[in-house]
Amino acid sequence: MNASNQTCAQTILDTVPVIIQAIRVEMRRERMHDLSVPQFRTLAYIARHPGCSLSDVAEFIGLTLPSMSVLINGLVVQGLVLRQTSLIDRRRVTLTLTEAGSDVYQRARQGTIAWLQRLLEPLSEEERQTIVRAMELLRPIFVAEMLEQKSESVEKESTRT
Repeated sequence: MNASNQTCAQTILDTVPVIIQAIRVEMRRERMHDLSVPQFRTLAYIARHPGCSLSDVAEFIGLTLPSMSVLINGLVVQGLVLRQTSLIDRRRVTLTLTEAGSDVYQRARQGTIAWLQRLLEPLSEEERQTIVRAMELLRPIFVAEMLEQKSESVEKESTRT
């Protein structure tokens, strides 16, 4: 790893957790529709991946299946998530947002975006464009990495059975 690559990696590693923690603190402070950060992230994942499985969400959020099941049960009881048996594979349960779940997610997301806008307001237009460009560069790299890791995980599972 050359120096600029190392500096970039260190900056990401040092900055991203601070940003995530600040978002968590803001969501707790505002009690974004009484959602915890893991609940918000779960709604966000399901919104982007309707029909996903409990395993998919658990892997993304970083919870065990039993813990994720408890979290999902809470969202089902609140009327935010619909859990259905798959029509294709009766052993599989699919998750989708209810209309109320979609509304709650969108309101929480918009509240967080408004807060971030206030934080970024002191930056110049050029600085904000730099941030946008950096995020546009990073997103596909990390999405591809996640897909590759998921593919490797599926391959390992299939060789065990």
